[in-house]
Amino acid sequence: MKKRSESIRDKLLPAGAFCLILLIWWGISAAGWIPEYMLPSPPDVVGAFIRDFPNLMRHAWVSVEEALTGLVIGTLLAFALACAMDRFLNLERAVLPLLVVTQTIPTIAIAPLLVLWMGFGVAPKIALVVITTFFPIAVGLLDGFKSADPDAVALLRSMNATRLQIFRHVKFPAALPYFFSGLKISASYAVVGAVISEWLGGFEGLGVYMTRVRKAYAFDRMFAVIILVVIVSLLLMRLVNLLRALSMPWLRKAPEPKRKGVT
Repeated sequence: MKKRSESIRDKLLPAGAFCLILLIWWGISAAGWIPEYMLPSPPDVVGAFIRDFPNLMRHAWVSVEEALTGLVIGTLLAFALACAMDRFLNLERAVLPLLVVTQTIPTIAIAPLLVLWMGFGVAPKIALVVITTFFPIAVGLLDGFKSADPDAVALLRSMNATRLQIFRHVKFPAALPYFFSGLKISASYAVVGAVISEWLGGFEGLGVYMTRVRKAYAFDRMFAVIILVVIVSLLLMRLVNLLRALSMPWLRKAPEPKRKGVT
């Protein structure tokens, strides 16, 4: 009963905070403190979302496709580089500082260069998503490899295990929690990276849609796009949690045994 009450409380608190923010937003709009064309009311945003739903879904599909493609490529590259840095210490010393430096460059500053080099197609969008999602996964995996139990590694070495066997049975399982933590962060970054890259050029996508409605001062549809981006990002993070549960079943909590005399 205690765990159930804690679970209900953990769900109600964020819901209550969200409802409070929504009421404040609605009250500010109703009071007219901010012009309606700058801050539309929640009913106006919902109405715009419903009216333009087919168009939003068409653009959302393009952005999600770019985000998922970039996320997959970024994950594969991060995995390969993390394995190489774990294997060769000098490579880690040379490359890791460069990775940190790349994260200090604003994304909005990289996007115009990618569009200039790759054109207005999907290539610069995917490239920006790869750049955005690469770092959290690579660093998470590298930390996970280093967290492997040294006693287990020494035991396998004493049994003449190969590097691949040590990696498969000790290092990779130890790195999985770190990997999914980085993947969850990257999943939220992926959609945002795709939308930002679409601001600077393109023909379809949520970023292109946002640029068009902003120029038309249709801020109700602008807010509808923002809500849709949030929903898509949350769904991707939920998908990562599902993959984490399927990949690491040993982390699932076993049901508590029933006490005698309790039905």
